[in-house]
Amino acid sequence: MLSDRYEVGELIGRGGMASVYRGRDLTLGREVAIKILESDLAADATFRTRFRLEAQAASRMSHPTIVRVYDAGEDVETDADGTTRAVPYIVMELVSGQTLKEIIAAGPVSIDDAIHYTDGILEALEYSHRAGVVHRDIKPGNVMVTSAGQVKVMDFGIARAVSDSSSTVAETTQILGTAAYFSPEQAKGEPVDSRADVYSAGVVLYELLTGRPPFRGESPVAVAYQHVSETPVAPSEIVDTVPRSLDAVVLRALAKDPYQRYQDAGSFRAALDATRDGRTPSRKQVGALTSELYGANPRQAAETARSLRQLSTDTTMRRTQAGPPAAWIWAGIAVIAVVLISVLFWVLNNRPGTTVPDNARVVPDVVTMTWDRANELMFEQDLDTERFDESNDQIAEGNVIRTDPAAGTTVAPGQLVKVYVSTGQKMSTVPTLAGLSTDAATTALTSAGLTLGAVTTRNDPDLTAGTVISADPAEGSEIAVGSAVNLVVASGKVTLVDVVGYTAEAAQRALSADTLKLVPTIVEDPGCPANPGAPTVAAQSLAPGDVPIHSTVELKVCTGR
Repeated sequence: MLSDRYEVGELIGRGGMASVYRGRDLTLGREVAIKILESDLAADATFRTRFRLEAQAASRMSHPTIVRVYDAGEDVETDADGTTRAVPYIVMELVSGQTLKEIIAAGPVSIDDAIHYTDGILEALEYSHRAGVVHRDIKPGNVMVTSAGQVKVMDFGIARAVSDSSSTVAETTQILGTAAYFSPEQAKGEPVDSRADVYSAGVVLYELLTGRPPFRGESPVAVAYQHVSETPVAPSEIVDTVPRSLDAVVLRALAKDPYQRYQDAGSFRAALDATRDGRTPSRKQVGALTSELYGANPRQAAETARSLRQLSTDTTMRRTQAGPPAAWIWAGIAVIAVVLISVLFWVLNNRPGTTVPDNARVVPDVVTMTWDRANELMFEQDLDTERFDESNDQIAEGNVIRTDPAAGTTVAPGQLVKVYVSTGQKMSTVPTLAGLSTDAATTALTSAGLTLGAVTTRNDPDLTAGTVISADPAEGSEIAVGSAVNLVVASGKVTLVDVVGYTAEAAQRALSADTLKLVPTIVEDPGCPANPGAPTVAAQSLAPGDVPIHSTVELKVCTGR
């Protein structure tokens, strides 16, 4: 039993960081999956805090392609020796099906199924990224496929809690289990954004098509190195039935530079769907794309160099033409040397002047400097300045973004130089949303330069369905332009309790209370014997559970003899 609410049943799965059990929520009476963290993670108080916060963030997401997180908490377990230890856990939707890892291990996956599974993953990522949540650990083991073929991604937010508590690739991979799905920026320990999930989804697609990931090695560090520096082999070179159109999509998703990848999951989905129309690029076009994304193939260069060395040193090979006499060779070398020396002498004696005339000035490079320092340097160069403020999320507030004319430009003394100074990231105020419909709230957010995040529902006896109850961040908060605001909206329902057996007076009082505000009416039934003493409710017209607000509930009271 966890937290006196969750009954823990049989073990249904085990991973490197947690074990998953079938469970039951005794409060809500539903079957759930309970993930209990391993003791080495649970011993870290910092991790437990991060884990709880990230799990709570993930719980706000509700989408058919995402395994719902219902709850996250922490219990205490006492060992036989009397010592206590923390038991962090999360409560999730119980999904019946297989992981994508199990499906791949069972044998080859058809092209259509590979596209279908990847499309489901990208649909989940498209939703989560709009909600401001980056998964960070997309891999086949974190993707469920139901018996009906529905793709569901799980463990949102958990990877962030793990990675924030780990300092090296070795430590992180020890927890997450594999580095085969890392993006290059993750492998290098750099900050990541949604494009890291795009890369990992590309790795999953590669494995679905070929049966193996693009990079393999003897250790996680070796695999991470390949993600950073090695060129992946096109899937069609491993499995010849893979169309080259999918080669192009996979190679784009696996670009080392995040700016050369698909910039969001939606673009990846669109490119994947486009492969269904039958258009197939040539091998030459795929090769050109590989060269564009990864540069020249280092293996080809190495083979060429090796062949040239062999050709120059192999004395057993017969040549089709005798080499020229040695005297001619030395004469040619001498001529070339004279020409080179002459050209060098001419260049050195005919270089254009690099000094700036006294009647000219060069605009100094003041980018990232403070305004005061930049203005001082301009004054030293006899240049006038004019300050212009503009928002920028890359340059710190008060520092220079750029100049006009640009640095290095030669200008006349006294020239006016426009200096653009950062005001920091552009901010916006969360508008008042409570009481608005969901559509009206979305319009208000758009007008404020913000986006709609996750929307969750809550029962409220006074509000119609879709009416905003609260926002997170709260109204009046200052947040960055483009940020997502999560909403809690009314369901338009209240939860009717079972009042059968209550006295008529108690039942009426319970149903009309401020928490329900239903309309109870007494219906006398002379066909059944009255209860001795106070009249009691024998039946109610609406079954217990969620009912529309302000519903009328008929209460049957027996009045017969």
